[in-house]
Amino acid sequence: MQTSEPPRNIINASDLDAWEESVDPQSTGPIDTVKIQTAVRMILEAIGENPDREGLVETPARVARMYQEIFQGLYQNPHDVLATRFHVKQADLVLVKDIPFYSACEHHLLPFFGVAHIAYLPEAGEVTGLSKLARLVDIFAKRPQVQERMTEDIAQALNDELGAQGVVVMVEAEHLCMAMRGVKKPGSRTLTIAARGLYETEEAKRREVIDLMRRSL
Repeated sequence: MQTSEPPRNIINASDLDAWEESVDPQSTGPIDTVKIQTAVRMILEAIGENPDREGLVETPARVARMYQEIFQGLYQNPHDVLATRFHVKQADLVLVKDIPFYSACEHHLLPFFGVAHIAYLPEAGEVTGLSKLARLVDIFAKRPQVQERMTEDIAQALNDELGAQGVVVMVEAEHLCMAMRGVKKPGSRTLTIAARGLYETEEAKRREVIDLMRRSL
């Protein structure tokens, strides 16, 4: 018997208006930029480079500023992002697809990047803004991370903060630690899925949502 398709609101992240930056880049938490610069200089010396040559003299400072930006998620609280909620009369499945992200593998500090798809079934019509889902992805991506934990963290935060009936998060990513080094398999992608609530316990409903995530619009 064919399963009826759930009512839904599907949004592609590329169709959303430009999202506001969630945190001022100049205020990203207690990151010790002096210590980072010292460490980068030592690494350059350790590999046999001259950190005082023209092309490298500003590198330690540049790396420190970069780390302030790409690791700012360490000092952001998902509760603050999801605190803005509102009620709608009829709240069916909400699905936001293709949210781009960049993160850093905690094992080698090399980038991994891709897209996240987030679906949730609101409880009693309580929803959050669509851009807040994109910000939530950024919070957990902008820190030393592994894809499996990042997927679980996003799902758990939505479950805890929204009290949704069900949550599904799917993350697709390419890892440069697999492309540049080690097995050297560029182009390979990793898929991770986390479910909460009724989507964790009811396989048929979970499969319906995953099928929607994989479907091209």
